[in-house]
Order: sequence, then structure tokens, then C-alpha cells
Amino acid sequence: MQTPSDRRTFLGLAGLCTAAFALFGCKQQAQAAERYPVTMTDAQWQAKLGPAAYRVLRKEGTEVPFTSPLNDEHRAGTFGCKGCAQPLFASKTKFDSGTGWPSFWAPVPKAVGTRVDGSMMMQRTEVHCSRCGGHLGHVFDDGPKPTGKRYCMNGVAMTFRAA
Repeated sequence: MQTPSDRRTFLGLAGLCTAAFALFGCKQQAQAAERYPVTMTDAQWQAKLGPAAYRVLRKEGTEVPFTSPLNDEHRAGTFGCKGCAQPLFASKTKFDSGTGWPSFWAPVPKAVGTRVDGSMMMQRTEVHCSRCGGHLGHVFDDGPKPTGKRYCMNGVAMTFRAA
């Protein structure tokens, strides 16, 4: 006879397995099929990027909010991909979203790609560099005019070049 404690343990483990699959499931496998003009081995990415940028760009991590110096960058210039140096966002599209991450209302044309991100047990739109495939952040429909979009980017995944 199964006790209530055993049932709770089983249901808890089943829930954890479901959550783990939702968070880590087939995501890497689906992305492996995508090809980008700039490619490197995993070891080359690690050496080029360093631990924090590697975790975000190549492993789809997220930096701690309010920690990126780019969040407070207000000069005229261009925000680029730390992985391949492709220009991603013009400074004129940057705005203070109050979220703790650099936010933009539009990318440079053809600089980013998007895909459905079902991690964290919710559906979001992930944003990646169209040249190297590096994870940059997510885009939401709560931004300012003229686009109504909020490209919420990880500062550690980008560089800034003043105009």
C-alpha cells in the first residue's frame, strides 16, 4: 500500500522531471540544426568570451539585472555582438525600461533573429545574433513607440562603440 508521503514524493519528482524537460528539453538539439556565418568550437567560444559572456551567448544564460555597465551607456554609438562584433542596436533606439537590462525598441535591420523560447515554463521570444547565433536576450510587446517592442538584452553579450 502506498502512503501519502510516497505519493507526494512521486508527484514531486514527476513535477521536477517535467520542469527539467521544459527548461532543458530539446532546445539544444533544435538549435544545433541552425547554421550561422560565424562558427567556432565550444572551446574557442569559451576562450574568446570569458565565463560570463560565454554563459549568456552560448548557453543562453541571463546576467543579474542592474550589473551591466551598458545599462547606463547613453552616448551616441552602436551596440554590437560580443561574439562576432556585428552591429545590433543603434543608441538612438535605446531606452530605460527600468528592468535592469539594456533595452531597445528596434534592432539594426537583419542583425538579429528570433525563435520561440519555451524555457522557464513560459513562452517567450528569444533574440539571437543573426551572424553567430549568440543568445542576446528576449523581445516583448511592452516597449515604447514607434514599434511597441522591448528588446531586453544582456549587456554582457554586447559591446559598445561610440560614434
